[in-house]
Amino acid sequence: MTYKSFPLFLFSFSLICLFPTFTSANDNDENIYDKRMALYKKTEALTEIPWYFIAAVDQYERQIYKDIEDDQVISIRIPPELWFGPGNDSMDENAIKLLGGIGKDGNGDKKADPDNGEDVLFTMALYITSYGYSAEDFKIALWNYYKRDLTVQTIKNTARVFKKFNGINLTDRDFPVAINYNYSYRNTWGDRRGFGGNRIHEGTDIFAGYGTPVHSTTYGVVELKGWNLYGGWRIGIRDIYNIYHYYAHLSGFQDGLKVGQIVKPGDVIGSVGSTGYGPPGTSGKFPPHLHYGMYKDNGYSEWSFDPYPYLRKWERMTKNKD
Repeated sequence: MTYKSFPLFLFSFSLICLFPTFTSANDNDENIYDKRMALYKKTEALTEIPWYFIAAVDQYERQIYKDIEDDQVISIRIPPELWFGPGNDSMDENAIKLLGGIGKDGNGDKKADPDNGEDVLFTMALYITSYGYSAEDFKIALWNYYKRDLTVQTIKNTARVFKKFNGINLTDRDFPVAINYNYSYRNTWGDRRGFGGNRIHEGTDIFAGYGTPVHSTTYGVVELKGWNLYGGWRIGIRDIYNIYHYYAHLSGFQDGLKVGQIVKPGDVIGSVGSTGYGPPGTSGKFPPHLHYGMYKDNGYSEWSFDPYPYLRKWERMTKNKD
């Protein structure tokens, strides 16, 4: 596919908090989403870049930094040396251009201000269009900026999610096992595990009967599906907050589920089992349960964190829907 002759763009950097709260938006949040979408749509009108590409890059970068203000609308941070050019701090476009910088005036105030969201969006648009206008060109531009395959994949997948659901305010969540079945769980993150050598338990075990439906907890894209020595039949879903959700020990997958598929909260992705701790097909070495793990990506590395508080919150949210 080729995107219409658009001066492509965007790079948005910001992190609301290290781990998002995953709760329904309040009135202020709604206003922030509206402001962001207005700028995305404005940039789309000026550059012919699909708004969901703009939103996806902004969303990715919003997860990277720890010092983002709650009311910050656009979060891009283009390095000063790239924006101004070496040894320069002038916001004059001519001075910036003369010294090899890329900063541009996007809002017509005669200043190329790296702290102005419109200027940053417009600047990044022009940066990306220097690589061309196709989907492949967009991918190359992202890679040359980030130099990380996972980052490029995450941004592209987030754009697909935003496009499919035609919005960025995707705050709904679901509990990972069907709540109309019997289940139990407690906080097991950090417990010791012995199979394969001493290690910690990077998740929460939710015990339920064989075949209990397993749900996607979030909006995201299926990144991984298959067998793992420790996890048995397992699925990995990366969401729009740079979080990887890991579902392990499944008895099977939902029919038709495939890598690259877009999912939403409540979608059935598989069923509870007791697979793992051996070659493909090994089962029954422990009681049936779902191992649910969460891993945060900060643009450089990925690490596990305790999902238990989120599970308690999502359990309440799910029950309140009924």
